[in-house]
Amino acid sequence: MSSLTTRELTSAALFTALIAGGAFVAIPIGSVPFTLQVLFVLLAGMLLGPRLAALSVLAYLALGLVSPVYAGGTSGLGVLFGPTGGYLWGFVLAALVTGAVCARGRPSLARFVGAGLLGVAPIYALGALWLAAQLHLGVGTALATGVAPFVWLDVLKALAAGLAARSLVNLPLGLPAAQRGR
Repeated sequence: MSSLTTRELTSAALFTALIAGGAFVAIPIGSVPFTLQVLFVLLAGMLLGPRLAALSVLAYLALGLVSPVYAGGTSGLGVLFGPTGGYLWGFVLAALVTGAVCARGRPSLARFVGAGLLGVAPIYALGALWLAAQLHLGVGTALATGVAPFVWLDVLKALAAGLAARSLVNLPLGLPAAQRGR
């Protein structure tokens, strides 16, 4: 693995902070809260690419072990490996998927939104399976309580992240997405 530049580390750290900040917008909906974390995870993938986006999410997960930055101001191993832990681990895969899709070709709104929609799939898959296992639910029940109420919200988050990425990629910020396809 190549070493990271100061700009790359700073970008990853910024998205770690944004994901943490997004966790503080937490509205309980059954067993799983609505937060803005997904928006920032998807945006990290869109703008940073798979490697740096995954790094920012892993840093967020590590930070949450010692600081209350998970949804609703929670922290620790109990959250990371508790009923909603699968959604948190799914963030890493979402960042990788979104980043990989966006890295293939020119930046465009369609590519960003499509990547965001694909990126929520591993969050749902890992999150629902983990929720089912932790709470001893059937997969159908886990999908009904841990996925169905959030689909329309996450579609909106993917669209918002895509719109933000499309705007930010044209600014002279030195983001990895701005270098693609040029």
